Amino acid sequence: MTKPEQSPGVCDRAPEQTQGFRLNHTMVRVKDPQASLAFYSTVFGMRLLRALEFPEMQFTLYFLGHVDDETQLPEDDGERTVWTFSRTGLLELTYNWGSEKDPEVSYHNGNDAPQGFGHLCMSVPDLDLAVAWFDENDVEFVKRPDDGKMKDVAFVKDPDGYWIEVIEPARLGGLAKG
Repeated sequence: MTKPEQSPGVCDRAPEQTQGFRLNHTMVRVKDPQASLAFYSTVFGMRLLRALEFPEMQFTLYFLGHVDDETQLPEDDGERTVWTFSRTGLLELTYNWGSEKDPEVSYHNGNDAPQGFGHLCMSVPDLDLAVAWFDENDVEFVKRPDDGKMKDVAFVKDPDGYWIEVIEPARLGGLAKG
């Protein structure tokens, strides 16, 4: 049986108490939800799985993900919420009401100084076709697949300036080999 890779700091085996733990979602704040929802649903084919409004705190959460069969989405709001929070690999867009009207509001992309959060990553079946699709949709590139030392990896920006790495897994077999 193949074991996970090791590196200093990694425990030998996952503690029993963590059985069933999974990464559900990553959250980014967005200034204009309509622009961000259009971007992620059109450019990356993500579907809005659940939107949750919190009027007393004046924000809305939008959970997006990829769904192979939309008929599996529960119709009942409670069931859909449980289903959404049971998935993996979701993107949560957090919209603080009124931010789109405030010229002072902008969100740090994590790549400008001081660096922190770096990027999201989307895998695609064909990087060349994805790049053509991005060009067709006027998506801003940070790096095209042929630029720089790291080939076959692209970076694009979403409407809030967050970076999205775009990879074709089949092209990455030789990544970081001597």
